[in-house]
Amino acid sequence: MSIKMIPSILMSLCCAFVLAQSPSEIYVFDLLEDGNTIRLSNPINISSNPGYDNQPMFTEDGLTVMFASEREGQTDIAQYNLSEGYRTWITNTPDSEYSPAPYPKKKKYFTCVRLNKDDTQHLYKYAYKKKPPEIMLPNLRVGYYLWFNEKTLISFVIGDIETLQVSNFKYDIHYPLEKNIGRSLQKIPSNANGYQGKMSYISLEHGSPEIYAIDPTNSESVYITDALKDSQDLVWTRSGRILMGNDTGLFHYRADMSKEWLPVIIESDLPLSGFSRLAISPDGRKIAVVVRE
Repeated sequence: MSIKMIPSILMSLCCAFVLAQSPSEIYVFDLLEDGNTIRLSNPINISSNPGYDNQPMFTEDGLTVMFASEREGQTDIAQYNLSEGYRTWITNTPDSEYSPAPYPKKKKYFTCVRLNKDDTQHLYKYAYKKKPPEIMLPNLRVGYYLWFNEKTLISFVIGDIETLQVSNFKYDIHYPLEKNIGRSLQKIPSNANGYQGKMSYISLEHGSPEIYAIDPTNSESVYITDALKDSQDLVWTRSGRILMGNDTGLFHYRADMSKEWLPVIIESDLPLSGFSRLAISPDGRKIAVVVRE
């Protein structure tokens, strides 16, 4: 059953988080791009936790991975220090937090979506020094989001129809971009020929999921390719390739090299399956991969 078929009242209560909380783990691999080949190696399980571990995001220095992690019947935000090899919890509230991301240009803060016990759901700004969190968009029920820059936030907003909306904090303006969109919002790297200065999203408007690039400043969009079958999450490498995963593995696509999704080489004997959410470190050398537990 697709997300857009769920009654809107149920979407408002759970934003698909509860529905999608199947047991999962997060691995971090070394990532190497060589010509038209992508190779992953040296996997590290950074979650090692029964239940739901998902939505990884690298910090801006690339040294830490933040992620949503289940404990004691709810979901909090944890982080794993890659250089030291340990994980810590960075939220501990009676509510559930999801979709962590570093606050741009300000290392003292991070953001996440919080699903409160009173059924409200908002994007919050947290301080590492345990100051009270702040609601950032009180009038929007945010499911997923992307920091396009330090003043511009792109949000998957829940309603009767899922919409892609821009919030410009510098000018205090908010406006919609698209409707019927998927959960994967990604900034496109400068090396992606023809798509510089844009972000990508998955459109559900035409039956089969399609990947588009859009400029959030003027709403101009362009079709890139059809999404990988049975996949709803993507990430861009620094060279401009798109990576997506499904039950059979990981695949990559780059329009100026191949019109097909090509398999990613994974050097591991681990029985990994159910590839979903992905995140790549700022230097492009590491990738976090969510797999079935």
